[in-house]
Amino acid sequence: MRGRKRPALIDASVLLELAGHAAMGAAVGLGFCLGLMFFDAFELKSMIADSVDPGSTAIVIAGTFMLAFAVGASLTGLVLTVVDKDERSVDK
Repeated sequence: MRGRKRPALIDASVLLELAGHAAMGAAVGLGFCLGLMFFDAFELKSMIADSVDPGSTAIVIAGTFMLAFAVGASLTGLVLTVVDKDERSVDK
């Protein structure tokens, strides 16, 4: 006797879209952080250079920006995807 297959809570296409949004958010965050460092906005370059370990400090700052932008883009993408799927189901 075969058991019934339970419906998936999250469709695979939604997960792929979320991964894409997270990757785009991380890329935008890295670009934003590198722009801040390159143009020395808010004297970020001098603060990194004056730290005890400048390499680690730059990596931590870039990682923080990447993570923040990736999470924001993922949440925004999730909301837009759910709303779009909901509108499609109402139209049918």
